[in-house]
Amino acid sequence: MTEYKIEHKDAFNITAYGTTIEMPYESIPAQKSDFWKAIEADGRWAKLKSVAKNGLEFAVNEAINGAMWYYSGVESDKEIEDATRLIEFPDGDYLILKGSAPQPGQLFAQLEGAAFSEVLGSLSDYAYTGGPNTSVQTDQKDGMFYGEIWIPLTKK
Repeated sequence: MTEYKIEHKDAFNITAYGTTIEMPYESIPAQKSDFWKAIEADGRWAKLKSVAKNGLEFAVNEAINGAMWYYSGVESDKEIEDATRLIEFPDGDYLILKGSAPQPGQLFAQLEGAAFSEVLGSLSDYAYTGGPNTSVQTDQKDGMFYGEIWIPLTKK
């Protein structure tokens, strides 16, 4: 089983640009990758980095009104006029998994896969009740990307 921990996090905000993700499931990684490339190429990523509290890079998944949204963002309380939204994450307990991969997209997919297909179903004292969840790139060195997934939980 994948190693994980439950950790308390203070409330935090992610300022982000987003896009809707379309099915089929197999096309989702390519859609997410294309979105990252687009916001890097058109200058939106640089705009986000200019209001960031730190050097962390966030990928957020959220279901809204039956649509799957995917966001690229930074931790910030500042809004950018054309940003998709300011995503508020609550104070509380979070499922945390760590990982590494040779590409950021692979890292995020690996973390999401382990969290949702393996760990969440095995928790006996906590449940994920929906809402946004985020993967965060914490470091890059020696050709590898390191990060975590943070999923808000409630006690059962």
